Amino acid sequence: MMDLRPASPVTGTCSGLLYQGNDWNFEILRDCYDAVADIAERELGLTTYPNRLEIITSEQMLDVYTAHGMPLGYRHWSLGKRFIAHENAYRRGMMGLAYEVVINSDPCISYLMEENSATMQTLVIAHAAFGHNHFFHNNRLFREWTNASEILDYLEFARGYIHQCEERHGIAAVERILDAAHALQGQGVHRHSGSRRLDLRAEQQRAQARRLHEEATFNDLWRTVPVDEEQQPDTTSNDPMRRRLGLPEENLLYFLEKHAPLLAPWEREVIRIVRMIAQYFYPQPQLKMMNEGCATWVHDYIMRRLHENGRIDDASYLEAIHSTSNVITQPDFDAGGGPSFNPYALGFAMMGDIARICTSPTAEDRAWFPEIAGNDRPIETLKHAWAEFRDESFILQYLSPAVMRRFRMFRIHDDTAAPYLLVDAIHDDAGYRDIRRTVAQNHDPANMNAEIEITGANMHTDRMLTLEHRTTRGHQFHADDARRTLQYMADLWGYGVQLLERDADDGTVLATYEATGRGGVRRG
Repeated sequence: MMDLRPASPVTGTCSGLLYQGNDWNFEILRDCYDAVADIAERELGLTTYPNRLEIITSEQMLDVYTAHGMPLGYRHWSLGKRFIAHENAYRRGMMGLAYEVVINSDPCISYLMEENSATMQTLVIAHAAFGHNHFFHNNRLFREWTNASEILDYLEFARGYIHQCEERHGIAAVERILDAAHALQGQGVHRHSGSRRLDLRAEQQRAQARRLHEEATFNDLWRTVPVDEEQQPDTTSNDPMRRRLGLPEENLLYFLEKHAPLLAPWEREVIRIVRMIAQYFYPQPQLKMMNEGCATWVHDYIMRRLHENGRIDDASYLEAIHSTSNVITQPDFDAGGGPSFNPYALGFAMMGDIARICTSPTAEDRAWFPEIAGNDRPIETLKHAWAEFRDESFILQYLSPAVMRRFRMFRIHDDTAAPYLLVDAIHDDAGYRDIRRTVAQNHDPANMNAEIEITGANMHTDRMLTLEHRTTRGHQFHADDARRTLQYMADLWGYGVQLLERDADDGTVLATYEATGRGGVRRG
């Protein structure tokens, strides 16, 4: 492991090869880091968290895969299952391993495989320790939703707390809660509520205050009080109970943590841990293309400059080019590419295209991007885009006709009622704009997760919980998946749960699912 402080002010440019051949040692690695940092900070002006590099084996890299890249985490059976699946695929040659994994933390942790050559170690330092690190440090979405300085402390707290729960209540009881929370974690985030940064000290204080409040207010006699059915409030927005519960609520885990009648205090805290970790990772899928495009563009620039400065030889530079080419390959539609784009390929192409537009614009570029065309400030323009956009808005702002032509993009309208496919957006001005909107929609976070809300909770009689899924015909849940996931919801709620699938346009109920706290599920 290497803890690397920010590089000292640059006093000059070193000369001479950093290494020759494939072998490396820690002295060479330090020299490579310093050379990369010199270019990243002096020429590109990148700002980063302090770096920590960890050299690991291929088996340890499989462990990192299993834990979603995090160095700390609580135990769960699914991690072992995932490790075995990855290991079997790797041993059989069905999958390769990443050259590196990087963590959005302070310090920023980059894992480098010890099997890498000296060139690949240099490349991944540029890619992860400076490209990804700069993006983590500066992008607005990461700054507003995450706190890199606290995630490692929170993960350590979470692991210790869940371990204590396993000792006190048994592994089976803890896994029951974790299984259900994991199944619902995609719907366990606040998407529209502003900043939700992790604060370990505040989290611990809130947990203690919540336990004291529950102990002070609990009275088992209240459940024996009879209720007059005629005095039951309705389920409209005028119902004070709905207002008190904050309905409708999009964050299912948050609602369960706060209002599930039968959960013990430790069970609520376990749900909160899963919810807070899911919240931390929430921005990453929205920034996948930009994040990888930024890191790939940065490492490509730095490796080229190292070669131009005589720090790496021709063989090493060719190795770097070969690796980058493999990463940014976009398979054809018929070769397995399908309708999706390789995020490395599209991101890198758009970054390079922005730099070209800033320095050598065409007449078309000037018409489409008058604000940046010919401004001769490519690095400043890229850094602004990396800081202020997410994938959806970045594509809407910067995807150019030149990149669309390079990727041979066109749009097909598939009407299931028609016996043919209609190509309705081609390479003309209107077509370019339609294609750009369609590609951006594929990166819209609203399309990544189903739109589900808790809309009603009958707390006066049977405590039936009502959820609604807003969708369109032909885009409904798979019945088996809906049943299984809804049962996890019922297990945590403790009483009946119903899910209504409604047409987003006219409100028609398309399907109904129900689950009970004892495991029965039926579809209406």
